Amino acid sequence: MAVIGAGPAGLSAAYAAARAGARTIVVERAEHPRYKTCGGGLIGTSLAAAAARIDVPADDRVDQVTVTANGRRQFTRRYRPGQLLTLVRRERFDDRLRAAAVEAGAELRQRVAVRGLEQGPDEVRVRLADGSVLRAGVAIGADGSAGVTARHVGVDYCQVDLGLELEIPIPEPLRQRWRGRLLLDWGPLPGSYAWVFPKGDRLTVGVIASRGEGERTRRYLRDVVARLGLAGLEPTHDSGHLTRCRSADSPLRRGRVLVAGDAAGLLEPWTREGISFALRSGELAGAAAAGGDLDGYVRAVHEQLVPPMRAGHEILKAFSRHPGVFHTALATPAGWRMFVRFCRGEMTFDQVLGRRSVRSALALLN
Repeated sequence: MAVIGAGPAGLSAAYAAARAGARTIVVERAEHPRYKTCGGGLIGTSLAAAAARIDVPADDRVDQVTVTANGRRQFTRRYRPGQLLTLVRRERFDDRLRAAAVEAGAELRQRVAVRGLEQGPDEVRVRLADGSVLRAGVAIGADGSAGVTARHVGVDYCQVDLGLELEIPIPEPLRQRWRGRLLLDWGPLPGSYAWVFPKGDRLTVGVIASRGEGERTRRYLRDVVARLGLAGLEPTHDSGHLTRCRSADSPLRRGRVLVAGDAAGLLEPWTREGISFALRSGELAGAAAAGGDLDGYVRAVHEQLVPPMRAGHEILKAFSRHPGVFHTALATPAGWRMFVRFCRGEMTFDQVLGRRSVRSALALLN
């Protein structure tokens, strides 16, 4: 079996397949550890998926959340110390997943670029940049939404967003101020928001909004940095990326090729949280490939991952129109309890919408 891409989805697939006894080769165009544009917030669902394999390299554990609406109407809520959200640097987190996959028996080839895929009746031929060909019975694509495998399978996207992010080193007084605390800000663009995540000696500051509003999204990030008094600090990384969310009828498989994680467009549409979807879909893909049940992967994704995505689309639609209502609701005890349960992996958005009161309220907003 060949896995294309060594992020959380690909390494989860490799780990599951190798543990099941399948000969597994992973090809990755970069080399671990490598920087990855990502907030790095692990909800409870992600922790549960990763904890069986690795000791999660936490840079901070959050129990305090400050929320603002475009810099105004601030409130702060607290939970039990260190038990709300875990923050990681992706270079360290992904490298731990790499080591676990290799220890499970997967072979990893780094600095190897894939140029294309061809399928025969009994194999997949993976064409590499150096002209060589890797042959496998099944290939799992985990090379991102703009990668080779998504194009090969024909993944279609209904939502594309632009995320911009800064990694800012901070002095000790700021480390103390931000330790155990994150900031969420509902932004001025429909469906947009900003985050500030503490990671020891640095802050990850980012914004996300619908693609097509590039300059306004950049201005929003500048405004967040300025209002927090961080404009004088030089970032070590200033990056951006597009997140793409699959259409409801988008394929997850073409013949002997499966796609997982970002390559499949699997992420939560409102928060754009993708790590838990990458970890879970990768594991499902690896197990299905090792067991020879490729259709089983498609069924499992539709049963386990698609329902919260469908609910996320509904929530994003209402949030885009009425962010102030969401801000007010989150400040209430009931709203805060639902937020806590989501962060801790105790409740998914489809379960939230299963509550009659929530569904009625959302119907009014939409």
